[in-house]
Amino acid sequence: MPTFFHHTIWITGASSGIGKALALAFATEGARLVLSARREAELQCVAEACRAAGAEAVYVQPLDLANTQALPEVARQVLEQAGPVDILVNNGGISQRSLALDTRIEVDERLMRINYLGTVALTKAVLPHMLQRQKGRVVVITSLTGKFGSPLRSGYAASKHALHGFFDSLRAELAHTPIRILLVCPGFVRTQVSINALTADGTPQGSMDEATQNGLAPEALAQQILQAIRQDKEEVWLGGKEVLGVYVKRFFPRLFSRLIAKAKVT
Repeated sequence: MPTFFHHTIWITGASSGIGKALALAFATEGARLVLSARREAELQCVAEACRAAGAEAVYVQPLDLANTQALPEVARQVLEQAGPVDILVNNGGISQRSLALDTRIEVDERLMRINYLGTVALTKAVLPHMLQRQKGRVVVITSLTGKFGSPLRSGYAASKHALHGFFDSLRAELAHTPIRILLVCPGFVRTQVSINALTADGTPQGSMDEATQNGLAPEALAQQILQAIRQDKEEVWLGGKEVLGVYVKRFFPRLFSRLIAKAKVT
């Protein structure tokens, strides 16, 4: 089975949750890691854990996905220090817990800027170097809400749907190249995502959703993502029974509408 030894893998949102779990999973296979998020202190802790787990090398590069104008320079620094990036894992993002009509437009804008525009800007900064080498993979951690919307997540779902539109188009444009795109759609994962989720006025929710608490362990999800990369998948849906929502919406859309309206989503 292929490993990721000596691969340089850049992970955003690497300070906790899915990003941290992915970093440790890649580290055990001897990968070279670039870890990014806003919180440098937390990144340093993850970096130490990755070194202890067997990473060949670990670089810490703080960044803010909301600052899209700064991302090309951040990418330049990473490429200069760590060398060519074999896999870019776009994992950084933020969620939402508020009714659409109550949510300030500034919150919608922030969700789109971080989840969508930041991811697109960083990918555009790295992709030319992958094309120059004729080698590389872009992994995008979206969500099942990129396949269907649910209450209290209108802006979040919109940002994830946007990622699918962009990266499906990009995959088609790159079909004649060796560059590969993988969209990963997790359901409920046991992370801090609901605690940090934005409410109507932009403040964090500050509490754990029941569904999130009972979700998939991030370590288990990380192993499934590594397997999807090895199998050269284009899109995977990962989680519990919530994954069935993709099929219900596709084949029984009216039934899905009734079910999602009654779903316990927080």
